[in-house]
Amino acid sequence: IGTVVCPDADVKLYVTATAEVRARRRLAEIEARGGTADYARILADIERRDARDTEREDSPLRPAADAHLLDTSEMDIETAFQAARRLVDQALATRNEG
Repeated sequence: IGTVVCPDADVKLYVTATAEVRARRRLAEIEARGGTADYARILADIERRDARDTEREDSPLRPAADAHLLDTSEMDIETAFQAARRLVDQALATRNEG
């Protein structure tokens, strides 16, 4: 989003997690709703989508040069939110100082 949709955003975050973590999270979401799914299939789907999104010609998925990278692989949702909030607050404070 930060490279095409809002390239002039004051603060850009590139939030990521490993494919394995995202597959486990997706499986947990499905199971929490009472559904069933196969971890290996979810992981394969995520890996295919990642490859498609990063390798496409138009607007490939990649962090903007000025984006703050946030790997949430080892974070729960609250920790990830707080980390994102800290990055935004720090970036805005730095910008406002200059």
